[in-house]
This record gives sequence, structure tokens and C-alpha cells, in this order.
Amino acid sequence: MELLHNAVRAYAWGSRTAIAEMLGREVPAPHPEAELWMGAHPGDPSHVIGADGVQRSLLDLLAEDPDGQLGSRCADRWGSRLPFLLKVLAADEALSLQAHPSAEQAAQGFAAEDAAGVPLDSPVRNYKDPSAKPELVCALTEFHALAGFREPERTVKLLRSLDAPDFAPYTELLAAQPDAEGLRALFTTLITLPQNALDVLLPQVLDACVVHVKEHGEFDLECRTVLELGEAYPGDAGVLAALLLNRIVLQPGEAVYLPAGNLHAYLHGTAVEILANSDNVLRCGLTPKHVDVPELMRVLDFSCGDMPVQTGSPSGSGLWTYRTACPEFELSRIEVDGGHEVRVDHTGPQILLCTRGVARLTSGDTALELRRGQSVWLPAADPVLVVTSAVPTQLFRATPGVE
Repeated sequence: MELLHNAVRAYAWGSRTAIAEMLGREVPAPHPEAELWMGAHPGDPSHVIGADGVQRSLLDLLAEDPDGQLGSRCADRWGSRLPFLLKVLAADEALSLQAHPSAEQAAQGFAAEDAAGVPLDSPVRNYKDPSAKPELVCALTEFHALAGFREPERTVKLLRSLDAPDFAPYTELLAAQPDAEGLRALFTTLITLPQNALDVLLPQVLDACVVHVKEHGEFDLECRTVLELGEAYPGDAGVLAALLLNRIVLQPGEAVYLPAGNLHAYLHGTAVEILANSDNVLRCGLTPKHVDVPELMRVLDFSCGDMPVQTGSPSGSGLWTYRTACPEFELSRIEVDGGHEVRVDHTGPQILLCTRGVARLTSGDTALELRRGQSVWLPAADPVLVVTSAVPTQLFRATPGVE
């Protein structure tokens, strides 16, 4: 059981305060800080801090001793690769509208781009590895997102509430077939509009959203979101695509699971995110980066309806687990009241992140103190962990998934 030193990723959509505050650094940060990475991703692996203060890459430790660090079950399936990546994500602006492939789609896409000779570092490369990238996001603050296609009947009602004459034929396209295939047809039409047609249609939709907001219409939040996206990404077809998605607001402790093919965009807030250890992203819009519409359509899932929001299932005293069918990861939340303890049994590797308070961790003969913003690596070989605290404390625990 050893403390981790983790990389902070700076992207333009990040926050100058959230991650800096969590790490106890000066606020505001000199530039936007978007993600704190915890794990063994080759692009920015965490470093384990030994008792002597010497730091070693977690990636190197796993390569040297996969069975001891990961346990035989995890190593048999994933080799020396930690299958998950844990993040703190802090968004002050919207991320790109995107989806991630399934394992089969990723393997096919990776092989096809390799065969075509597309370099791994090419800006038009879609697949950086042959792996799936499901993810789960759990709010630390109020967290806003677009995720999954809304029920078509509700979307038709929203679109009809907007007085945008040139958009009416698109609305009726979905009204005539209010199901997943109708959504596919409308989405494909919108995302492939010629720029000259988009330049006429989009201002009408934005003007209609302004009127809807002024009149305190039923879809006020959705229209405000479209207006914000339209201002940030003028002339982008992704702004119209956003009209088809569920607008979600998560409260702290609430989470949504985003499986393969789910179209989504994080808008604002701070959250813990856990995902399969992959870089595969198919973008739809709200970005200056490469958008490959045919490949996006190959991976998108047009299933529709509300996105299930989880609060965690009790899995022991003080322990709540966010259940998914994902083999790469499982996320749990640990809540310790002052003076109590939480016992955590485990057979595989773990990363623990403290997001509130101060925790004392005891594993065998080893004990250490974990403060807000700090994280710790526990290899599979470590025995049962006991978490205690004198003050209310919250931690998040990442492990491989249960199969």
C-alpha cells in the first residue's frame, strides 16, 4: 500500500479551481486543469511513492510483476495491463459530443486503420488501441451532461415547441417514425447537412430557443444548453444533434454508466470518472477535431429513453458500489463517519482516492494517512483494508470488474 503521484491533464475545457483546490495548490491555477489521472495509462502513468521517497512508474511495476500486483485472475485476462483508469474530471466548458466503440468494433477498427497505414499519432486516426472504452461518471459537485437519445415522443414535443419553420420537416421525419430507426434517420440527416444549409437552419433554431427560454417553456434547460453550445461552436452540426439527447443533472454521489455506443457530452461540473484503459473516441461535433461520420454511425447505439441514475448499492457497512456489466472496472464509494471504521475485502488491485476528510488506511502491518486529493495503490497481494477516520470522510475505490 503506497501513495501515488498522479498527472494533471490541461485541456481548454478544464477548470482553474476544482483540481487545484482538491490537491491543496494555489487557486486559480495558471491554466485550465481538466483531468487528474490515476492508473497505468501509457500516456501518463501514476508513480508509486516508496517508503524511501523514490517514485516508480506504476506501468513499470505491473510489467515486472503482473501476478503480484494485479493478482492471477486479473493478470490471466489482462496480462500486465491495469484494465481501468480512474480520473477526477473538472469541466468549466462542454467537452466534444462523442461515443466509444465496443470491444469488437474497436478490434475491427484498429486492425483496419493499421492495415491502411494510418499512423497511431495521426489526427485522423479513430482507434488508438483495440479496446473498448465504457465509462461511468459519478458527481462530486452538481454535474451537467448530455447522454443517450431521449424518448422520440418527448423529442418531437420539444422540436414542435420551437418556432423554426425550416426545421419543421426534420421534426416530422421523427414524428412519422418515433423509434430508434427514426432517430437514426433524423440524426444522420442533421449531422450530414451541407454547411450552407446548416448556416441557414441553425440560426433559426437558436432564435426559437431564445423565445422558448424567454417564455419559460417546458424545455427551458434543453434550450439554454443549445444556446450555450451554439455560442461556443457556431455553425457546428453537433448543436442540432444535442437537441436529441437527454439533458442530465447529477447531484453529488449520483452516477451514470455510459456503455459502448452511447452518445454523450459532459457540460459542466466536477466528477469522479472510471473508464476502461483505452483512448478510442469517435467524435460527433462540438469540437475542431476530426469527425468521421461513417465510422461514428457504425458504433452509435440509437436505443432511446431516460438514462438510469445510480446512487450506489450497499455492499457492506459504509460501502456503496455502482453496478455495471463492465469487466474492466468497478467503482465504489466509501463513507466513514467520525470514529467509525469500514472494512474492505478485496482479491484484486485497488486505487483509493480521498475526496473529503482524512482517512487512516490499515492493511496488514502497514498504515498511512490519506488526505483530500491523495490516492493510494493497493496491489492484489495486500490483505484486507480497514478505513477509519475521526471526521466525516469520503473515498472512491476503483477495482477491476466482477465477472
